Amino acid sequence: MRHAYLLPLLSLLFTAAAAPTVAAPAATTLRWRGDFTTANSLADGLAKAWARDGGGKLEVDSFNTISGIDQALDGKVDIAGSARPPFSGRPRESGLVFTPLAWDALVLITHRNNPVHDITLQQLYQVYMGYTTNWSQLGGPNKPINLYSIASPLDGVEFDLRKFLYGRGDQEIAAPRLYLNTQQLQIAVGLDADALGVSAYSNVYRNPRLQMLRVEGIRPDASSISDGTYPMLVPLYFGSNPNDPKAAEVQKFLRFAEGPKGQAVIRARA
Repeated sequence: MRHAYLLPLLSLLFTAAAAPTVAAPAATTLRWRGDFTTANSLADGLAKAWARDGGGKLEVDSFNTISGIDQALDGKVDIAGSARPPFSGRPRESGLVFTPLAWDALVLITHRNNPVHDITLQQLYQVYMGYTTNWSQLGGPNKPINLYSIASPLDGVEFDLRKFLYGRGDQEIAAPRLYLNTQQLQIAVGLDADALGVSAYSNVYRNPRLQMLRVEGIRPDASSISDGTYPMLVPLYFGSNPNDPKAAEVQKFLRFAEGPKGQAVIRARA
């Protein structure tokens, strides 16, 4: 009688062993390129969280805004990271869908030992137009203001600052010291006691070599950014190309980034 019960069990075991193993589909690898601001605030943390959640791999390549936008348009990457919205002066940028994911803030940075701690929007207007050229005009020592900028005027933070001050993101300014991206600019400002430049809060708030100036008397920090009292807030975007062969996977990733898990990651990095 015992053998009669064993036969069905053995039959099931042999059937299970003989069944072919179906491999799980390989997770898709998405390529991201953009500025250091969106990398620091968004892409780096979301890439790790997306992988932990089983979504796949996000390769993050930080460089600058315009390279991310152009490579997404040309099909070389799947997602662009941008600290600015699309620029109407470049019609081809309308080929990307810009999805806002978080807020950051523009911050004016100087060397940590600079005795000037405050600046107004009107003073910034004068500095970047080349009308104010000495720190003494801002209440500091009689030394020239060494103004640093990004070589590409359409870089995210530069574009945003110019739009704040002049109403147009491609406004020409009087900044003779030019760098490829905010990371290089920040290194240079940290070595120059008379330097002034712009970056994003997420890029510099932990940098001991730099001082962030108060703007209109308001210190840039997590509190003033979250409650909206700091005057120069900017949204951060991921740009996607609807014609990308991986468009469906990109949309899955963006839904993750906009959802509770992604937003928790973003808040934790603020």
